[in-house]
Amino acid sequence: MAEPGHVQFNPHDIHSVESGSGSEHQAHSPQGNPHLREKSDLARVDTQTTSQANEHGVQEGDLRVRQNYSAKVVFWLAYQSVGVIYGDIGTSPLYVYSSTFSSAPSYDDLVGALSLIIWTLLLVVSVKYVLIVLFADDEGEGGTFALYSLISRYANIIQRDPKEASLIKLKRYRSDEMKPSTKSFRAVLENSKVAKIALKFFAVLGVSLIMADGVLTPAQSVLGAIQGLEVVKPDISTGTIVGVTCGILVLFFLVQPLGTSKIAGAFAPVIIIWLLFNMVFGCYNLAQHDHSVLKAFSPYFAGSYLVRNKTEGWKSLGGILLAFTGVEALFADLGAFNRKSIQLSWLCFCFPCLLLAYIGQAAYISNNPSAYSNPFFNSVPPGMFYPSLVLSILAAIVASQAIVISTFQLLSQIMKLSYFPQIKLIHTSNRFHGQIYIPFANWLLLIGTLIVTGVYHNTTRLGNAYGVCVILVTFITTCMVSLVALVVWKLHFLIVLVGFLVFGTLDGLYLSSAMTKVPSGAWFTLMLATMLSLIFILWRYGKEQQWKAERAEVMKPSQLIDKSVEGGLHFSTAMGGGEIVTFKGFGIFFDKAGDGGLPTVFSQFVRKFAAVPEVIVFFHMRPLGMPSVAIEDRYTVTRVGIYNCFRVTVRHGYTDVIITEDLAPLILDQIRNFTIREGTVNQSSAFDAIEGDLVYMKLNELEQAYRSQIIYLLGKESLRLSSYTNILKRLVLIVFLWLRDNTRSKMASMKIPGDQLVEVGFIKDM
Repeated sequence: MAEPGHVQFNPHDIHSVESGSGSEHQAHSPQGNPHLREKSDLARVDTQTTSQANEHGVQEGDLRVRQNYSAKVVFWLAYQSVGVIYGDIGTSPLYVYSSTFSSAPSYDDLVGALSLIIWTLLLVVSVKYVLIVLFADDEGEGGTFALYSLISRYANIIQRDPKEASLIKLKRYRSDEMKPSTKSFRAVLENSKVAKIALKFFAVLGVSLIMADGVLTPAQSVLGAIQGLEVVKPDISTGTIVGVTCGILVLFFLVQPLGTSKIAGAFAPVIIIWLLFNMVFGCYNLAQHDHSVLKAFSPYFAGSYLVRNKTEGWKSLGGILLAFTGVEALFADLGAFNRKSIQLSWLCFCFPCLLLAYIGQAAYISNNPSAYSNPFFNSVPPGMFYPSLVLSILAAIVASQAIVISTFQLLSQIMKLSYFPQIKLIHTSNRFHGQIYIPFANWLLLIGTLIVTGVYHNTTRLGNAYGVCVILVTFITTCMVSLVALVVWKLHFLIVLVGFLVFGTLDGLYLSSAMTKVPSGAWFTLMLATMLSLIFILWRYGKEQQWKAERAEVMKPSQLIDKSVEGGLHFSTAMGGGEIVTFKGFGIFFDKAGDGGLPTVFSQFVRKFAAVPEVIVFFHMRPLGMPSVAIEDRYTVTRVGIYNCFRVTVRHGYTDVIITEDLAPLILDQIRNFTIREGTVNQSSAFDAIEGDLVYMKLNELEQAYRSQIIYLLGKESLRLSSYTNILKRLVLIVFLWLRDNTRSKMASMKIPGDQLVEVGFIKDM
């Protein structure tokens, strides 16, 4: 380990030093310039506090904000989004008509179904999602949990993780800035325990439904693609289909570590060519067959279809909703791309291609009613069957990418709000900060899809479980965006009500139809989503109980330590007033919270051993959502109200390596440069000599403490249940503690010399 050089300078000739560390001078005290006080005065415990921003060392750049891109980059993201987001919704023309009709449809029913498809794609996907929901992002992130997070920044509805609270930009409006109706609604939301619980449950359920769909969709898509080989080889066995499907699924999940950009770049040409095929085929069929189906653009035919067919027409909506399966990923994947790129790719390319595909198929079926059973392949132009077959198989395999990326995005969001343990998350791009990969989720999805494929065998059985999650998520999204419109956008209650009635009614029609599939297979995904929701809520409840136990330990310096008459340190009166011994050494206490209070590991160490090192450093790491933080902006050093005690906060990106064997020398350099700059602030010529002596004395103390010994001190918190905990609560917390013990980071993985590392264990009751 590199040793720092000796401090060599004339104490009467100290000048400002540029360390390149960007350490901010934050040592001013309300009592005056601290550098002109005697050492005994410096030892006094300072009971004054700075502003929250200074105390926490939070800078404007630490707060999470959405990325902005140039027009060129937006076009590139739009290209990538086609390969990731629209695979699922883009392959729907393969089976929508066959799923809607059980026998050859009449002309009127065909036009009615086409009208429903057109207006559903227009209202649900284009208007609701692309033009409304995408604007309800939480600093660039999408999904039901992002909506929940967004609402929580404008209304006091959740308890935040103390480690993250200072990094959240709250924007709650003053009462006089809101309309009476929206102000009253927010008050109900904030004061009603039932409303808070319901909102939390639906946000978590929305995430869980998409994740449950993430197990089903890859199996459905790939299995359907391989079953397409039966067109050219009718005698292919079920075992062969299942085996090939499992092999492709394994390969599919093995490439996920490559990252969203590389995968999207490879998959985008497949989906683009596939959609172009559909568009061209649609134009061809429209020209060659019955162009009168274009009258389906009138919503009259959609209403007439439902009125004419009554119950059977309502049930057939379960097939028509397959035309927009994948729309939930359009919003959930927002964090990996951005709003403009998704709007551009959908409105200018995918939407027109899909419209023409469905219209062309309807034109062909109008003249060939029996073609409904396999609408895509029966309607391909002459000579294009085999190219279409190969392309459809490739597109169906790629279709699963949207839901996999959604799972990664949503899991990262629930980890941020402490609804799931902090598992390994890898940022796969230095350019696009929201593109991530989570190994644990990837391999869990792989196992789940393989099991589902082996159990269900074919898409007919899987199809009964398909679609319910999608429409339930869209309905939850409608409800939560309505809350956003009231609390965040401050729209008038009547405007929001009209929008909710329009989109809620549309979602409700499809949802009620899809729920008829529950007994025949959809129960599986709903059960899986319920189990995931319980896990998320259980973890969150355990974390809230942990925070409650930890709050009792939070102290200010003056609550723990005071200065004795002789100039030494002793415990405060509340802590018994005993003497605190100072031993030689440079002690680095890892500060998990970074909230401006004393780190728990420090207070526990002092209370147990009644001793402190000569130099005390509270070291806090603040991860930011960017690849790297420049060296000059990385470190912030402040003084704490104990003599020779410093708080060092390091702001770092996801590619920066902070914990290394050279950590102590780096921290020493930051404190040393900070001390020199401290001596030059507000300095006047009359006091140059005094300043030089004080700074020289401080630097020598730093040097001597560092050369004596270096100690890294980490806290190991163990939680135990109070004897007063009731049985149900005890069972829940036992599961939480088991999960916590098996997912917490291990001290052995830190790259710190073992002979300098000390673990301070302590127990808290919860």
